[in-house]
Amino acid sequence: MEIKETSYGIVLKNVKHFSPVHIFECGQAFRWNWDGIGYVGIAGNRVIRVSYDGGNVLLENASIEDYGSFWKHYFDMERDYGQVKDALSCDPLLERAMEYGWGIRILNQDPWEALISFIISANNNIPRIKKIIENLAFEFGKKIEWGDRDFYTFPSPADLAGASIEQLMACGCGYRADYIKRTARMVCSGEIQLNEVAKLPYQEAYKALMACPGVGPKVADCVLLFSMGKTEAFPVDVWIKRVMQYFYPESGDTNRQVKEFAWQKFGHLAGFAQQYLFYYARECIR
Repeated sequence: MEIKETSYGIVLKNVKHFSPVHIFECGQAFRWNWDGIGYVGIAGNRVIRVSYDGGNVLLENASIEDYGSFWKHYFDMERDYGQVKDALSCDPLLERAMEYGWGIRILNQDPWEALISFIISANNNIPRIKKIIENLAFEFGKKIEWGDRDFYTFPSPADLAGASIEQLMACGCGYRADYIKRTARMVCSGEIQLNEVAKLPYQEAYKALMACPGVGPKVADCVLLFSMGKTEAFPVDVWIKRVMQYFYPESGDTNRQVKEFAWQKFGHLAGFAQQYLFYYARECIR
């Protein structure tokens, strides 16, 4: 892959297994939005637009230094997705799903942002999740200007720990306001140290996250998969259970049975399989 700097950002030339549509429309991140040209998003304190043209990925408002220090890891560019697909291709159904969502990559998001975002996601829909997160960022984050628009960073643990329940509810958090504030306090006090949790084996990290208010099995697995590199994590909710029962009737009747079936079938690559199947199922299941 060749990286070329331009007047507006950088171009990653001849990139394989990368489609912004697939990456940002598979339910793993909530701060990326299509603007008619590409997907504009904010991660950390950086705002970029990501677009794709004939094998080339364009990152506007990014430098080669930014790519090396941040975006390369964020977009999981050091992983060989060809090897992942080869390992999973023994399943004919999954092979079709991978062909359909050929450009999916699992993002390496900030663990704190992922934790709060997926607490908000429980029993919620994506447009509303995005709106709540943007409200929180506007109220408690820091402003970044790019072009003719203002963007806001995700609030810090201290920002949300110091917010009142009423302020959080005014952002649309509803009953999750208490969970968010209590979890933020745990992070601020050091009761849970997310960077240390990320270093733990899957089961220990899973148990640690489950101690946070508002974190159930699905939320814990989302945080582990989308921000802590635990590729064996297989988030299961009502929709994913339906998807698995549709594609694999033998997968079981409970969320736990479905997850254990996925581990037996896909092993340490279960998280990749979940994303390919989730994206493919929206086309297959109406």
